[in-house]
Amino acid sequence: MAAAVMWTDRGRRAAAVVGTVARSRSSQAALKSQYDALVIGGGHNGLVAAAYLQKGGVKTAVLERRHVLGGAAVSEELFPGFHFSRCSYLLSLLRPHITAELELKKHGLKVYMRDPHAFTPMLEDGVNGAPPRSLTLGADLTMNLREIGKFSQKDAKAFPEFVAYLDKLASAIHPLLDAPPVDIPGVTTGSLRKRLAAAKTLTPIVKCGLRLGRNIPDLYEIITAPIMKILNRWFESEPLRATLATDAVIGAMTSPSNPGSGYVLLHHVMGELEKEMGSWGYVEGGMGGVSNAIANSARSYGVDIFTEKDVGQVLVGSDGAAKGVVLKDGTEIHSKVVLSNATPYVTFKNLTPQEALSPEFIKAVDQIDYTSPVTKINVAVDKLPNFLACPTPDNKPGPHHQCSIHLNCESVELLEIAYKEAVNGRPSTRPMLEMTIPSVLDPTLAPPGCHVVSLFTQYTPYHIEGREWTDQDREAYADTAFDWVEKYAPGFKASVVGRDILAPPDLERIFGLTGGNIFHGSMSLDQLYLARPLPSLSDYRSPIKGLYLCGSGCHPGGGVMGSPGWNAALTVIADLKRR
Repeated sequence: MAAAVMWTDRGRRAAAVVGTVARSRSSQAALKSQYDALVIGGGHNGLVAAAYLQKGGVKTAVLERRHVLGGAAVSEELFPGFHFSRCSYLLSLLRPHITAELELKKHGLKVYMRDPHAFTPMLEDGVNGAPPRSLTLGADLTMNLREIGKFSQKDAKAFPEFVAYLDKLASAIHPLLDAPPVDIPGVTTGSLRKRLAAAKTLTPIVKCGLRLGRNIPDLYEIITAPIMKILNRWFESEPLRATLATDAVIGAMTSPSNPGSGYVLLHHVMGELEKEMGSWGYVEGGMGGVSNAIANSARSYGVDIFTEKDVGQVLVGSDGAAKGVVLKDGTEIHSKVVLSNATPYVTFKNLTPQEALSPEFIKAVDQIDYTSPVTKINVAVDKLPNFLACPTPDNKPGPHHQCSIHLNCESVELLEIAYKEAVNGRPSTRPMLEMTIPSVLDPTLAPPGCHVVSLFTQYTPYHIEGREWTDQDREAYADTAFDWVEKYAPGFKASVVGRDILAPPDLERIFGLTGGNIFHGSMSLDQLYLARPLPSLSDYRSPIKGLYLCGSGCHPGGGVMGSPGWNAALTVIADLKRR
């Protein structure tokens, strides 16, 4: 059972039955037997790709296997009256030009900005009757310095310069997000004319280098180093270092002491929301609101979108080129090109005829890393969590309730221990918990007085000491997580109406995330830019002519909403023009 349900005696019987979810409406058009382009998967990148293809004059259809659009960015009513961002839960890395060009606000996208951004309560006794200490960070620099100063005046003095340092590096990378990687074969082989044409793909790297200037070595260091090498240079206080380190490991089976964790931090701070760098917000109605807005925009251009259309296989003609798909019900749909929003593993191991691919290529696909540390727990509560470190009476939210609330993050050592337990095949006994309560800002998500709580937890292995997860394992791990929340916010466990527990195998089965990896593949140095997901696949094209990748498994990776789909669509349009 993928979703574990907790029953209470309050008369609020909660049933985690996905069938109660209001279904996303498919296009009213009938499914045709022929399109110019077919997109497998109605996640946000697939929908973005479809919208831009249709804008470019390519008649496109989207085929989503589930009953609801959005892929991982989906909203579901798991318990009566409680609407959850069941997988993806925060918005930041949706590229501004996509929001503007697809007119997503016109099509229903509404975002609640969060300020402050992060809240890390301490698990300690207060001094002289005072509450335990906590660290709150947000857009107010004066508040940040005051909060950091509670732990270290030296760190408070260094913090503004550190933020400027990160901002400079993150903003320099933006040109790389909005373009395919450099066309290495084009630049190095062929006629002079073709080389000059391919040389245009160097422009984003040149722009990036010019923006960095003398900071190029700093970028190289942060993308290759353990984040602790960077943080230890800047700061001395454990709560600050640990809070910042969480963004270097979130969604990744790595520790702050492992090389490459610095890039994961940079990846999470290079987002932009409402012109505010590094900000994250809640989407009204949950993350499905993003997907629905993109879908509405795509439909306005003429895209046909269908749910409950499960693709069984990509059709490959005798000439070795993709010519459409066959659904699992046997229906064939033909097209000039096919774009897959599934992970590279699903695309080439499950959807593509194996005889159409070389053994060497299949072996390379098998070696893509999809390791995930994440178990997501969605919780319905009838009372707002009340934290010892920042108590708020009468079920009233304080500013810290709108934050990403970091529990078990007082020190980097706690993160390291949790990581090591999972690497050894055991769910962490003191897991890293990132709690968000979007209903504090968005009243559409829960009944009056009630709230939806998201627990994004680490670290949990895909297999527990070599065996499959059981329902008992899921319940036991959730109990462990809840016990820790209870220590920070007494009364939390008694407020729970229902809970939905998604271990890595559940994230894989429900959302198609191979290994449960939220990024469609680890964001490690060997799987970035020219090597994402493989060196031979970094330009969105596959060994099958006419079959393309458009999901987070390709550049620039998971979390950067829309860019993989946008880049893939431009690549497809260019190829179709050359035919």
